[in-house]
Amino acid sequence: MTATMHLKTAFKWGAALMFVLTTQGSSVFAQAPLEARILETKKVWDRAKHNAFTDLLYWKGAWFCAFREAKSHVGSQGVLRVLQSDDADNWESAAVVRDPTYDLRDAKLSITPSGDLMITGGAQTSADGRLLTGTITAVSSDGVEWTSPEMVVEPGRWVWDLAWRNGVAWGVSYAAPEGTKATSLVRTTDGRQFETHVEEFFAKTSYPNEARIRFDAQGAAYCLQRSDGDQDAAYLGVSTPPYQRWEWKSLERFIGGPSLLQLPSGEWLAAGRIFENGQPKTAVLSLDVEAGAVETLAVLPSGGDCSYPGLDFRDGVLRVSYYSSHEGKASIYLAKLAIDSPS
Repeated sequence: MTATMHLKTAFKWGAALMFVLTTQGSSVFAQAPLEARILETKKVWDRAKHNAFTDLLYWKGAWFCAFREAKSHVGSQGVLRVLQSDDADNWESAAVVRDPTYDLRDAKLSITPSGDLMITGGAQTSADGRLLTGTITAVSSDGVEWTSPEMVVEPGRWVWDLAWRNGVAWGVSYAAPEGTKATSLVRTTDGRQFETHVEEFFAKTSYPNEARIRFDAQGAAYCLQRSDGDQDAAYLGVSTPPYQRWEWKSLERFIGGPSLLQLPSGEWLAAGRIFENGQPKTAVLSLDVEAGAVETLAVLPSGGDCSYPGLDFRDGVLRVSYYSSHEGKASIYLAKLAIDSPS
């Protein structure tokens, strides 16, 4: 999350609600009730004073978990740590991506068309008393040796995440800090040169920010757009190629650090910070795309400064990386869940 957002919304948490709509040309299916069982949750990293904002990806036969290490949530020089594991049980540090000038934040992982591993992250600096955040990318062919982070979007706009499809990566650029009331849909074929695809992508609330795009098998795009300010409501955007026209619906609930994933069976899952009994928690949610409803499947051990999960489903097991301060300082956790679809 941005420093400005943290300062404005410190100790202000909301409930997370997410659903996915289908559009003409997308598959429509009846979603059976899902059940989740937490198989294991373990702390995998806590060596920095503050460890936070994770992502998770399976690549070349191993899992990679990336996150920020720093002295505090905001206001310190952060680096991006990359962990690697062959079994998602035993983790070791593979690399650290750093910059001498910028506070690197919110590592997001993706696989480029050439098969390299890419990190997209925020790059924050102080200017005129404001914390401005731009966007960096770095790539690796082995997860160990990385290119130097390159500023691809100048401070003031942050592309929080990228999703690749057919050789093109799509992301949402937002004002960091506040300045404009609209996000923009951007695209790139190399992770270095970005072009604006839709200038005024989302402008229904006073401060839209973090957004994640995912595609279904038919090519329909789903965007979960966080918003803070006058409504504090997340929105869902749905589009089909060429992704110029989007339909938006308010989810009427707040969600930060959003993540979503479609299972091989067609059901959708989401994860993020929810509000339970007045306390922030990290949870895995079932998304009924036909009814437009959400149900909490599992609340992970978490609390306080928490959330920003990464999701991977493989061999019948959902793996969730996230961070939480419920045991003291903010640390990185990995949860494994069995997801069952009763018949």
